[in-house]
Order: sequence, then structure tokens, then C-alpha cells
Amino acid sequence: MELIFEKSRSGRRAGRVPDYGLPKPELPQGLCRALPPRLPEVAEPEIVRHVTALADRTFGIDTGFYPLGSCTMKHNPRVNERVGRLPGFRDLHPHQEDEGAQGALELMWRLQEMLAEIAGLPAVTLQPAAGSQGELTGLMLMRAYFADRGEERDTIITADTAHGTNPASVTMAGYSLERVGTDARGNLDLDDLRAKVNERTAGLMLTNPSTLGLFDEGIEEVARIFHDAGALLYYDGANLNAVVGISRPGDMGFDIVHYNLHKTFSQPHGGGGPGGGPVAVRDTIEPYLPAPVVARDGDAYRLDHDRPRSIGRVRGFAGPFGVFVRSYAYMRAYGPGLKEMSEVAVLNANYLLARLKDVYDLPYDRHCMHEFVLSARNLKREHGIAALDVAKRLMDYDIHPPTIYFPLIVSEALMIEPTETEPKERLDGFVDAMRRIAKEAAESPELLKEAPHRRPVRRLDEVRAAKQPVLRYLFDEHPALVEAE
Repeated sequence: MELIFEKSRSGRRAGRVPDYGLPKPELPQGLCRALPPRLPEVAEPEIVRHVTALADRTFGIDTGFYPLGSCTMKHNPRVNERVGRLPGFRDLHPHQEDEGAQGALELMWRLQEMLAEIAGLPAVTLQPAAGSQGELTGLMLMRAYFADRGEERDTIITADTAHGTNPASVTMAGYSLERVGTDARGNLDLDDLRAKVNERTAGLMLTNPSTLGLFDEGIEEVARIFHDAGALLYYDGANLNAVVGISRPGDMGFDIVHYNLHKTFSQPHGGGGPGGGPVAVRDTIEPYLPAPVVARDGDAYRLDHDRPRSIGRVRGFAGPFGVFVRSYAYMRAYGPGLKEMSEVAVLNANYLLARLKDVYDLPYDRHCMHEFVLSARNLKREHGIAALDVAKRLMDYDIHPPTIYFPLIVSEALMIEPTETEPKERLDGFVDAMRRIAKEAAESPELLKEAPHRRPVRRLDEVRAAKQPVLRYLFDEHPALVEAE
């Protein structure tokens, strides 16, 4: 398929910028280009055909099953998109005064209240733009809390199953990292934990259920260990889709919780965004929340900037507002039945687990939550087929591969999350494909090693792509043109 630059022909246009007869502003000479930018020059029909062809080559939740573990790639109801495009929401300027943005502020306040109830914690900030920024915000809140108390604590503990963003956030927040192992049942190793928690420990970052898809059976004891040491508990909400309406992080003993609105509460995401990572906290941490916060005064709503102990802003404005609208619409559509979302997600995951555990290795033989981890190590041991080969072959069955090689403590890991939005027939189709691939591994291993066979792009040289990335079009020196010669 030709690149858009390769279709370019000098002088062709898809439209013209309107001329309003306004004077041209004078730009400082140092900011002016010496030459105009080299942009593709293509007629409108060719642009439409090019973009449509790209869309046809792209796999997404709207084109097929997307069981990407930990990412919660669920169907996004179109009513949320319609609500998000209402002119009063869509066209609102972020500098609009509070009096002229009462509907938006009320929506944000009500969303805060709903999220607070779901977490079992009293106060929420909507500012963080993603779960990763929510993590960093939570750790900054920890630092402010202990600084106010005059305590010098410098260590954060994470599980060896933690998302990669956890240690990254710990480092960015200026803490040292300590890892705790996993026991034979997939829980935090309590003996290892007790040996590492001390007066220097600021807190724990934990996903519960974990990236193994397992609810930690010792969570009350974990909370007791940290709170007895004066430390705090941070809940990574990446897997909140498993427990909404069933259990609350605040009731488990967590002091700080982040949500992934774009995962749990429906928001088209992937490829970098958009997302939302609100944070909920206990009342002892509430004074440090980012400013401003959305406050209610009788029947009026406002942004409260008078927060003398706040850690300050963590983004330019009050948060990713379009995400708030979509998530609020999703939650209101479920209403009190939001618990059903999690129940069906857990049911779907356990159904898949029961039908696949006799074909693939199961590292921890327990009922799972909303996702589970299998291993292809039996296929690798017996037939030389790795998790990567299984994932690539699934693409030939029009199924997006699950997350592979994570969590790191499971060799040849396949992390599978069906979500609640898939019907039984779709789940059965996935099971049939996975079982067929296991059979192919024994009978035709080369078929898997050369997969995918039916996708627009075959298996890539990922090492070369990482070492020699081509991130811009180089015109006469572009690699594709040089190779063609």
C-alpha cells in the first residue's frame, strides 16, 4: 500500500483555507520557516480512499474480539458519543467562568460523588489524564501527607506482578522501590512483606485483583501490616472492572485509589488515549488534592481554588472533560445495576478459563476474577511453539491477541480478558480458535511460526523496528524508495 506522500502530486488540493480578509500577523523572523513544509498534495477522493483503506486494515473493538488482558477493551455504547457531542459540552471553553458552565460542573461533581461511592472513599479529584498520571498523583499525595506530619519515609513496596507503570511512577515521585514476591496461590507473600515493611516505608502500590486475575486472599492482613507501620495503601484501579459494586477498595483498607475511566467506564482508547485517571482518597489526605476541586454550594457549582495545602495542578485544566461525559453517561445507563457489569465480566472470564485450562498450562489453579493468565510453556516444551506464535496465529482467526509475556513471573504468559460485553457465541469462537491452535502446534508447528498468514502485514522484524525506527517520511532518502531502486 502506497504512503500518502507517495500519492502526492504537486498542485493537487482537497480544499482551500477561507480568506477572511484579515491582516496577516507579523511573526518574529527567528520563528519563520526558510521553506514551506513538505506536505502531501492529494485530491479529496484520494484522501478518503487512503484513509478508508487504512481503516480496513486496522483491527479494533468494533471489528472483532479484543481480549487484551489488563487493558479492558470493551464495547463503547454509541449513546455515550452522542452525549459527548452535545453542543453545550462539546463547545465549552476551558476558560469559561463558573457561572456559565454550571451543567458541566454539575456533571463533574456528580461523577466525583459516584466514583467516591464506588471506591468507598470520601474525596475525589478528576484532574489526572490517565491511570499512569493518577499513580504519580497518588504518590505525590503520599509525599505531601508525610511531609506535613514531619515523617521521612522513602520506600514504596510493589508486587512482583505490578504493572510497569508502578515502578516508573515510584521513581518519578522520588521514592525507592522494594518488590514483594507472590506465594504459591498467587497472593502477596505475607512473610516476605512483613520482612520489608518498616518505619521507612511510605506505602504499598497494589492491583487487586492482580495482573494474574486473582483477588488477594490476605488483603485485610496486608492492610493491617502497613497501617500498623504508619504507612499508606495505594490501589491501582486498572482491574477495577472486576469488583465494582462487589467490593470497595476503601473497605479493603486502601487510602488512595485511581480509576481508569477509559477502561472501566467506557471510553474509546488505545493508541495513546484519550483517557482519564481520577484519584479518590481518605479524608486525612483530602486537603492535599490537586487544585481546583469541583465544589457544590447549595444549588450552584464552582471550581474551588482556595486549597492552601494542595499539591497544585497536575494538568492545565480541570481534567479530560469529554471522558467525564462518556463515563457519566455509561454509569447512569447502568444505574444501581452497575454491579452486573463486574459480575458478567467475572463470569465470562471463568467460563473461558474452565474451557481452556486442559489445553494450556494454568499457573494458579483458582477461580479468577475478570481476567486470567494461561501459559504456553507446555506448547514450547513439547512443540517449540511460544506465546508469541499463539498470539500471531490468533490474528488469522480474526481475533486480537491477548496480552503476552506479562505478568513477568509467568513464563510464556497469555493474559486474557473477555470483558462483560461479549456474548457466549463469541467466547465459544475464541475457545475453538485457541484449542485449534494448540492442535496445530502439535501437527503443523511451522504454520504457527510463520503466522499471521491472512493479515495485511505479516510477521515483523521487531528487533530491527526497535533499533532502526522510521518515524518520519524522508522523501528521496526514504528507505522504501531506496530499496525499490
